[in-house]
Amino acid sequence: MSQGLVQERVTTALLGALNGAREKGQLKTTAWPTLSLDAPKRPEWGDLASTVAMSLASSEHKAPHDIAQIIVENLPQRAQLFDRVEIVRPGFLNLTVKPALWQEVLREIEFQGARYGRSAVGTGHRVLVEYVSANPTGPLHVGHGRGAAVGHAVVRLLNAIGYDAVGEYYINDAGRQMKLLGASVYARYQELLGRTVEFPEDGYHGSYITAVAQQIKEQLDRVARELPPADLEARCLSLAYQILLGLIRDDLRSFGIEIQSWFSEASLLESKAIERALAELQSRDLLFLQEGAWWFRASMYGDEKDRVVKKQDAEYTYLASDIAYHHDKLRRGYDLLVDVFGADHHGYIPRMQAVMQAYGHPKDRLHVVLVQLVKLLRDGVEVKMSKRTGEFITMREVIDEVGADAAKFYFLMRDSKTHLEFDLELAKQRSADNPVYYVQYAHARICSLWRVASERGTARPPALETDLTVLTDPDELGLIKKLSSYPEIIQASALAFEPHRVTYYLQQLAALLHTFYNKHRVLPPVTDQEHCESVSPEVLTPKRTAARLVLMGAVQQVLRNGLEVLGISAPEHM
Repeated sequence: MSQGLVQERVTTALLGALNGAREKGQLKTTAWPTLSLDAPKRPEWGDLASTVAMSLASSEHKAPHDIAQIIVENLPQRAQLFDRVEIVRPGFLNLTVKPALWQEVLREIEFQGARYGRSAVGTGHRVLVEYVSANPTGPLHVGHGRGAAVGHAVVRLLNAIGYDAVGEYYINDAGRQMKLLGASVYARYQELLGRTVEFPEDGYHGSYITAVAQQIKEQLDRVARELPPADLEARCLSLAYQILLGLIRDDLRSFGIEIQSWFSEASLLESKAIERALAELQSRDLLFLQEGAWWFRASMYGDEKDRVVKKQDAEYTYLASDIAYHHDKLRRGYDLLVDVFGADHHGYIPRMQAVMQAYGHPKDRLHVVLVQLVKLLRDGVEVKMSKRTGEFITMREVIDEVGADAAKFYFLMRDSKTHLEFDLELAKQRSADNPVYYVQYAHARICSLWRVASERGTARPPALETDLTVLTDPDELGLIKKLSSYPEIIQASALAFEPHRVTYYLQQLAALLHTFYNKHRVLPPVTDQEHCESVSPEVLTPKRTAARLVLMGAVQQVLRNGLEVLGISAPEHM
């Protein structure tokens, strides 16, 4: 686990104590459990807590309290690292770290800069993240927006910890839905010519279909007399597909998302990839014929039942295409496949994990991130329809109203597996009630500090040349401790495919910054009147001013790094 400077040194010290105790014969375990450090619930209990003694109780056949005592006795450099080490029953180790070690974190952040929080944990491993993958039969809606934000953030987080991660959009450009698109546009085109036509059952009724028909009418008019109806309908489909896929690309671009790879379902049919993928399964006796249909033996690998891949009419099912597509992903050499899908695809997980196993891979080579529905609100009241069209609200409308940054942050604020309420009016407010404004303003506030300091002739001091020992106030140390946990947050968020952990962290850091800024001075007052209005009567010496400027620089860097990894801007003015 990638750790901050302090956590890494404490972990090293604990491992040293365990190894020392084993060398003395006080402990016998040959492989130590993973050492995790947590922040105690109450600050008076210390800075960090470890449960390693309790983890070793069964293998050592000792009471956790006795094991903890052995660890404490063997802690190397105990006096240099810790102000206090306490054992709390049944065997918690509560550790209070010396302020000097926390202060060193600020120098580490300045040295690493934009690299702070990044690591090489995933180096050498390739990951393909499929996300959005909406049918190109209409504009992206709000639910697609949440999936886009989550998938985009997952890619960026994985890259931040060393993985070679790529995002991919699977274009569902084959099958019944595309035929319905062509038929729907063709019907609207006929209506534009003044003809009464029967609209296809289950066709697409959105006003955007009429808009597409109007957009391509001139091109259709030029060939209408030369083509039979079936060919004209096919031309409707081809042109509508190009327009709608282009619209999807533009919408994602407006959201600050450039998907690196676009994969066509139709290409699987054209290249006979589906036939080859199914033939390979059949050669392993993993397909069987029953009542004229071909079935995949998914139940052999934990799925609740077997699944049809080729129907009685010889048409492939969606599962057949999915099998061929994932077979192609594996063939391309990706070590991990991540699919970001709507929560209604929950049943998809066991059947596709069965596919992984059928091709000889562990089922966890595929990980599915489920994204729950979004409820749009306006001042607390649910909004279901677009003001402009009277139909569903598109992703583009939300972006146009609140901005890409706010939309992305809101989509990422909650665990993707939970429902999300998105208040459009709140997302536009310039207040502490608006989470994205609250975080971005924290960054802009520090940028403003640099401008004021420059106007006063106060230079920003380098951390290495600054005496940081004066940073002993609980509020100062609280900020540093939060900064120190950032690398662990990034890695944990990436490995769990949970970007919301980062937005939550940024909100906590911003809250600490705003509280500190409202309570303490960073720059000394320039007039007696300003001093009287100060929220804090503390004496601000040049040494403390310099140290606090270093602290503010570290907070700004981490805020910027955290926003950047989510694909959200860190503005200098608000």
